[in-house]
Amino acid sequence: MVTLDVIAAATVEHLVLVYTTLFLSIAIAIPLAFASLYSERLAFVIMRFANLAQAVPSFAVVAIVVPLIGIGFTPAVIAIMLRALLPIVKNTYIGLSSIDPQLIDYAKGIGLTDWQINRHIRLPNAYPPMFAGIKFAAILANSIAVLTAIIGSGGLGELVFEGLISFSTERLLAGALPAIGLALFLDMSFTALEKRLTSGQPR
Repeated sequence: MVTLDVIAAATVEHLVLVYTTLFLSIAIAIPLAFASLYSERLAFVIMRFANLAQAVPSFAVVAIVVPLIGIGFTPAVIAIMLRALLPIVKNTYIGLSSIDPQLIDYAKGIGLTDWQINRHIRLPNAYPPMFAGIKFAAILANSIAVLTAIIGSGGLGELVFEGLISFSTERLLAGALPAIGLALFLDMSFTALEKRLTSGQPR
């Protein structure tokens, strides 16, 4: 029998893995997206790599990390980041670069600096695609975190794989159902955050 304490401990491990990866991905992706605005070569490389990486199966990404880095929490974070980072970079860059050029010219004409333009014009207008990328990355990170249990990351994936190995439906569901619930929570929470941030923005 799977106790609530076991499920709670696995859920906490899973949350730490997912949110650590997600916050690191956001912290890296958004500066990369801004940097791509000023470098066509960097933008080309990022967009091309992002498009190609989406075709790589998540299980293959996890498998590649093991011989290069090993097993455990840190390799799991890196494996998840390789998939979660790209949707955020791509969507944020698209949002930042899709601003009407005349609006940017007008902002420069009234004396706004590049920092002010990025902060007050580009970023607010990029919120919808950026949050779409973050939501997708969060749900992706949640699902891949289940897979990384095979390389020692722990969490809900450990219960899922133990259930598969022992043919225990109870143990399998004890890991799978909370993971599904977390995916729904991540989607709803980022949707609510997006609405809160964009509620005062002009449509």
